[in-house]
Amino acid sequence: MGEKMTEPLRLMWWDIKDSDVRFNYINTLLRNLPGRFGIELRRRFIARHFASCGDGVVIYEGVRYRGVRHLHVGNNVMLGVDNFIQASGGITIGNHVMIGPGVKIWSINHNYADISKPISEQGFSYEPVTIGDGVWIGADTFVLPGVTIPEGCVISARSLVHKKNYPTYSLLGGMPCRVIGTRLKNG
Repeated sequence: MGEKMTEPLRLMWWDIKDSDVRFNYINTLLRNLPGRFGIELRRRFIARHFASCGDGVVIYEGVRYRGVRHLHVGNNVMLGVDNFIQASGGITIGNHVMIGPGVKIWSINHNYADISKPISEQGFSYEPVTIGDGVWIGADTFVLPGVTIPEGCVISARSLVHKKNYPTYSLLGGMPCRVIGTRLKNG
């Protein structure tokens, strides 16, 4: 084996020593396994890397993570197909939450205020995201850093959820997201 072949192996060796990169290798191997077998393997081997994880969690195919050790997941949570969860700033997901396919949840953003420096050199801002109990987030929604989605809210597909005070049990939708109804009978 020449030097050209050993260099990638050396890089992989150093990658595996980093626990975050090691997690990404494991997730890459398990994330696209179909069916109940794949769901069970992800529950056993991926969820143990979360900061905390309740019972009955379902992780569908294709879910990607960053900062997984800052992700708190409650009981009976469904992470949908092809979700991307950037939890470096902290994400807490309550109980009985359903997250549709293609949803992105971000808790970190680039700093950009200093015009004398490239944005790539200005670092990051971390803002935790909180998703209350009984929330349903529709397909292809993007949840921005610092958002709190209160208990019982339903968010329509393709919404952009930004920081705002939303009432509990609201129907939310749009870009930017706004209250479009309520689940309460007398609301």
